[in-house]
Amino acid sequence: MQNALLFRLLGVTGLYIGLKYFGGEVGLKVLYPITLLVTFLHELGHGLGTIMTGGKVLHINIESNGAGVTVSQGGWRGVILMGGYIGSAVLGNILFYIGARKEKWASSTVTLLCVMMVFTGIYWYNSMFATSFLIAFAIGLSWISKFTKLDREILMFLGLASILYIIQDFDVGPSSDLKAYAEHMIIFPEVVWRYLWLSIALVLCVINLRMIFRSTPLTLN
Repeated sequence: MQNALLFRLLGVTGLYIGLKYFGGEVGLKVLYPITLLVTFLHELGHGLGTIMTGGKVLHINIESNGAGVTVSQGGWRGVILMGGYIGSAVLGNILFYIGARKEKWASSTVTLLCVMMVFTGIYWYNSMFATSFLIAFAIGLSWISKFTKLDREILMFLGLASILYIIQDFDVGPSSDLKAYAEHMIIFPEVVWRYLWLSIALVLCVINLRMIFRSTPLTLN
């Protein structure tokens, strides 16, 4: 069981690395919707941070260049700002963990992810591009889930892509959030918060891998 899990992990990791660093234009085109999905998880993290602290999400937008924005009202600004980077790290690790360890949850998780994309695109509508992408991606995932048995691989790949993307993009991607966070939480300057956020993302990844490869027998529950 552990060997099979390691093989699947190496497979999805190799696929991602191969597409990103050796796939050329084809790889970039294949990973383009995955990049937008990572943006979606980032913005969803802002949205969840808003809701968890009593605020209201007004709209979420995803742009064609991979940028995104969440407009909210109320809530605790510190949690909302951190929710993008840390939230996407948490969501990515959850997807990866379920794909790796929870076979019976995989199909339901893919469905829930699709529902969240459609809900975001319609209820928190901001642009036709964002809504079209989210609905199209949800339909594509649903189709793959229905006609194949790749739910676990889908979750592992999407989760891994999210984790690796935010780690390698830590000095660029969350820059606007970090600047606003440093102004709000004046304890440390922006550069310190940058590495604290990266450290949290790395620790989450290490903990997740330890849980996945713990020595106790794997159970499908």
